[in-house]
Amino acid sequence: MYRVWSKNASAESLYSRALAIVEKAYGPADSKVGSSLNNLAGLYLLMDNYAEAYLLFKRSLTVLEKALGS
Repeated sequence: MYRVWSKNASAESLYSRALAIVEKAYGPADSKVGSSLNNLAGLYLLMDNYAEAYLLFKRSLTVLEKALGS
């Protein structure tokens, strides 16, 4: 919802927090981590933070490919 309302700082905080929780609960190689990374990367893309978005999309892809296969 925060993304819809253009409250990017709040959304970023919540996405980052969710990522940390999922990583701690499931480990860094779980597909849920890949999805959380993808969500945060999508927010960065909307914020025109292309460099950070690229890094997170790349990390997300790596995690998801390891967890689910190519």
